[in-house]
Formats: sequence, structure tokens, C-alpha cells
Amino acid sequence: MERIYVIGAGAVGLLMASFLSEAHYPVTIVTRREEQAIEICKDGITRFNVNGQPQKFDVAAITEQQLQVEGGAIVIVATKYNALQTLFPTLKKLENVSLLFMQNGLLHYEQALTLKQTNIMFGSAQFGAEKINETTVYQRGLGVLKLAIGRGNEAIIKAFEAASNERFFIEQQPDAEQMLLEKALLNCFVNPLTALLQVRNGQLIQNTHAYHLLQQLYQELMQAFPEMQQKFPFQAVYQLCERTAENISSMLADRQAGRKTEIDTIVGAVIQRAKKIGADVPTLSVLYYLLLAIEESGEKM
Repeated sequence: MERIYVIGAGAVGLLMASFLSEAHYPVTIVTRREEQAIEICKDGITRFNVNGQPQKFDVAAITEQQLQVEGGAIVIVATKYNALQTLFPTLKKLENVSLLFMQNGLLHYEQALTLKQTNIMFGSAQFGAEKINETTVYQRGLGVLKLAIGRGNEAIIKAFEAASNERFFIEQQPDAEQMLLEKALLNCFVNPLTALLQVRNGQLIQNTHAYHLLQQLYQELMQAFPEMQQKFPFQAVYQLCERTAENISSMLADRQAGRKTEIDTIVGAVIQRAKKIGADVPTLSVLYYLLLAIEESGEKM
């Protein structure tokens, strides 16, 4: 079986590593900090399933500086977009590997395709994941992992299909760029509102005023991208908030930790797409600049 390297030991990286390890793939987590690599080597990864049942998986762990990849391996890049920029020199040196990019938003798409690797794929995680500590992750909601080929063959998809189960379901998409736009729109419904209001996803449909904002944002984005309305009826957005009611969105988690959010690669990129087609998105633009203002002020929760 192919060895799989997961670069990035956040919520998505740990969760994916656990499911691939469960399918008996040899998995190596690649961390930024040596302390986390040492803890993972010692304790493995503990995954709490949606039903609350814990499972433990033994995986290897190294730091980015120690990364040496044999040919034929699969490399999953599960860092956030901001961290991805410093990784590109390392990725350029990897030969005869297949790459899977798991970033939110749209900005990484064209950058990734400038790399020389034959097989480049993009993923869109529709499941909920929350990192509790260096070695523990909770699966907070069920959902598919969508995969689409950017260039090359289906080598990565075949590996993931072998790991697919009722808690980790794989779905192939025909158009990588379209898939990323769809996920960015979904994130625009949830991430900026939860980050500004400092609430979990479920509050967007439980709080009267938050629900009004969600509806207004939906109407605005569907007017800007009418071709998406069939894919995203409002009921689908409602069900997303319902299904992930206890989730803390990635943007809210970043704000709570005082980290830079992915506001530019998600919301900023969608605003730019709307401008290119002559569409106006004033509500989303206000949310965008409010979050940028909070980041610039350095305000924490």
C-alpha cells in the first residue's frame, strides 16, 4: 500500500490521518512543531467519533524539516492557506508523488497547478472536525469528502475509496475549480457570521436575528451566482447549520485563538469572483471588512 504523508496536524489533518490509518495505510503526520510530533509518536491519534466513542490509532510523525518522501507516496497538504505559502519550496522538491490539497477557498487552486507533479488533486471536507489537543480530534458531524482531479489520474481517489465507510464517505467531483467555489460559498454562509457573532453553527438558525442575516446573505449570494441556486437551495444551508450545530467554524476557532483567519482566501475570493461578473455583494462585503478590522485591531475573544 502507498505510504501517505499528511502535512498539517490540525483538525482536518488529524481526522483524515485517523481514517486512513484505520484502513491500514501506513500514515505519517508531518507537523510544524517538534513537540507535537513527539506526542503523536508516543500517544498516537485519538479520534472521538460522532457517537462519542473514542478510537486510538498508531501513526508515525515527523517535522516539516525532516520530510523525505519516497516515490509513489501520496502527500496530503492539510495546512491552512497562509501556511501553504511557505510550503511551496518543499513541495517543489518532492518527486514522483501524488498531491492532494485540502485548503478552503479558491486562492490555492492556480498556485497548486504550477507545481510539476503529474497527479494533483483537490479536496473539500464536508464533515465537522475539532482538534482538542495535540493528539486528539473530534468528528463533530458526518459528511462527505469531495475529491476532484486537477491534473493526472485517479491514484489518490482509489486510495481514499479503500478507506471509505459510513463515517468517512468519498465522493468524486468532475470539476475541481467548481467544487472549490461551491465550498467557498458554503463557507461564506457560515464562517463570517459565526466569527463575528462568536456563536456555534447552530445559533445561525436558532437565533432570530442571526437567522435573518443568514437568509439575507443567502439571497444576496444566489443573486450574484444564480447558477448555484439549484445546488444550494436554502434548505441545504439550513440543514448544514443543523447538522453541524455544535461545530465551531474554522474562522471562529481562528478568532478565538488570536490567529489570522482565512477571510481572504474564502470571502475575499468570492467577492472578487462576484466583481468579475458585475455582481454586487454588499452584505458579504460588510462582513469581510468587519473581520479585517477586527484582525487589524488585534482583538481577541
